[in-house]
Amino acid sequence: MKATGFISLWTLVSLPCGPLASPAEREDVVKHAIKLHRGKGAVITQRKQWVLESCRKLSGLLRQKNVVLNKLKNAIRAVEKDAGLSDEEKLFQVHTFEIFQKELNESENSVFQAIHGLQRALQGDYKDVVNMKESSRQRLEALREAAIKEEMEYVELLAAEKHQVEALKNMQHQNKSLSMLDEILEDVRKAADRLEEEIEEHAFDDNKSVRGVNFEAVLRVEEDEANSKRNASKREVEDDLGLSMLIDSQNNQYILTKPRDSTIPRADHHFIKDIVTIGMLSLPCGWLCTTIGLPTMFGYIICGVLLGPSGLNSIKSIVQVETLGEFGVFFTLFLVGLEFSPERLRKVWKISLQGPCYMTVLMIAFGLLWGHLLQIRPTQSVFISTCLSLSSTPLVSRFLAGSVRGDKEGDIDYSSVLLGMLVMQDVQLGLFIAVMPTLIQAGVSTYSSIFKEILRILILIGQILFSLAAVFVLCLVIKTYLIGPYYRKLHTESKGNKEILILGITAFTFLTLTITELLDVSMELGCFLAGALISSQGHMVTEEIMCCIEPIRDFLAIIFFASIGLHVFPTFVIYELTVLLFLTLSVVIMKFVLAVLVLSLILPKTSQYIKWIVSAGLAQVSEFSFVLGSRARRAGIISREVYLLILSVTTLSLLLAPALWRAAIMKCVPRPERRSST
Repeated sequence: MKATGFISLWTLVSLPCGPLASPAEREDVVKHAIKLHRGKGAVITQRKQWVLESCRKLSGLLRQKNVVLNKLKNAIRAVEKDAGLSDEEKLFQVHTFEIFQKELNESENSVFQAIHGLQRALQGDYKDVVNMKESSRQRLEALREAAIKEEMEYVELLAAEKHQVEALKNMQHQNKSLSMLDEILEDVRKAADRLEEEIEEHAFDDNKSVRGVNFEAVLRVEEDEANSKRNASKREVEDDLGLSMLIDSQNNQYILTKPRDSTIPRADHHFIKDIVTIGMLSLPCGWLCTTIGLPTMFGYIICGVLLGPSGLNSIKSIVQVETLGEFGVFFTLFLVGLEFSPERLRKVWKISLQGPCYMTVLMIAFGLLWGHLLQIRPTQSVFISTCLSLSSTPLVSRFLAGSVRGDKEGDIDYSSVLLGMLVMQDVQLGLFIAVMPTLIQAGVSTYSSIFKEILRILILIGQILFSLAAVFVLCLVIKTYLIGPYYRKLHTESKGNKEILILGITAFTFLTLTITELLDVSMELGCFLAGALISSQGHMVTEEIMCCIEPIRDFLAIIFFASIGLHVFPTFVIYELTVLLFLTLSVVIMKFVLAVLVLSLILPKTSQYIKWIVSAGLAQVSEFSFVLGSRARRAGIISREVYLLILSVTTLSLLLAPALWRAAIMKCVPRPERRSST
């Protein structure tokens, strides 16, 4: 009975291929086939007759397909042996025949795939959601495969059309004499064709079979500027497809990164408009914050809020804006290192190393304690505690910008301690990013593998310590042998031309950044060390470079703080304002108290007064918690609700940071230095 039902299904799907079946007839056939498959609604003789007729039609189609394939093979051999055809004409005709062969084979494969899919559906249980989901997934995969094959066939047809045009041109050239200009243009055309073939990357064909590559359906949205393209021809629209936007089923939006034809320059107009809009709106927002006595960076954050998803939603290239903003972090840390000489770093290195480590350990201990009381998973507690233990280096750098930080006799400068601890936290950030995959596995591991996970974490810590030692040795070599001659050469070549100096300093910063990234430390540490190494050449060198780099840093910092505002959601903060204020104040107070406790233990007695200022600078949460939170949410370590809480607490803590900083400055810093610090 099952064999008969399967044959009937096989023939059922093949019937729509015939030209005589109408939609009503196909519907009747489907209903009849289902009844036959279930053994109902037909006598044995009728069922046998229906099966025989359907099989006869299907076998006739398959025989006809085989006959056509043999004729196509003979036609291909005949074309290849025809001496009267040019090479271009042969290529066109053979290519056309091969495409038709592939079309016939793919149509036959589609028939059998549809048969197997229908058989699975009929044999399944309609109440079993898991089975239905699996069937839907298999159908979706089949449709994706079919769409990809159809796209490839369309591309091959375009290539065949191109070969046909080539053949026609050659025939025309053989029938008439060409002028010298026409011959030159013909040579240029052939050279251009060779150039396109050489630079074209077959990224689609090369990556479609790579492991981890999935086929997905996407929407392509064309840019419609004032309905200017409604009257455009189809060819003009196709030529401009490189500037369109792709949207997948998860509502992720994509833009072109590398066009197929690299000879034509293209620009991302969305990105240009986003940067222009941020630049224009940042000015009034910055003025407003200056008027009411807030740092200008909060105006830039407000600008991001107004333009982001929670505001006007006018920023289209969010990822590109955030990427450009990262360069603001790089140049900010470079200038911090430029003001932070190796001598000052040597003076506070023990405090800078011990302080962040003790604070992170205490934060994790408190997090595990609260997690145990609130029945939160240990993996989630460790992650949240580590995120909240980090502080914002760019924010504190803006607090310290331009302040007078002269040391007293026997005392330690608070800015040196603060910046040293922040740089060490950036190192911890790189360590935590490296450990995160192990933390993800630990969340789903059994107790029998906990020892292996702990051992893996210890190995990663050892690798990071080795990398730090390698970075230290490399910096020592650069400071002793390379940085002096390099800067003197730059200074000599850049007389009357500052762009050489700017380019040389930027290249050195990016080189140091790349080295630390390759050593699995952090790019931010590389930028800081680049500035510290250059500052060893003296005060005059520092002042000259600072005058050149500061305008670049200021513009990129505006983009960075605006990108933070893109992740601030005022509606969510308003809905949960009471809870968020309680959590933010709890985090800020806890970090402040822990920092005071740790600094009281490791600071010399003569410098105990600076612990209040340093603790105030460390009491907020770093903006890098956005990055860590997004990775943890994708990995399943934290839920969507916890992720939004981390974003909101981070934002509110950054908003509270200036008030806490000013209070500490008013309490601990002498009046002349206080004016310059605030």
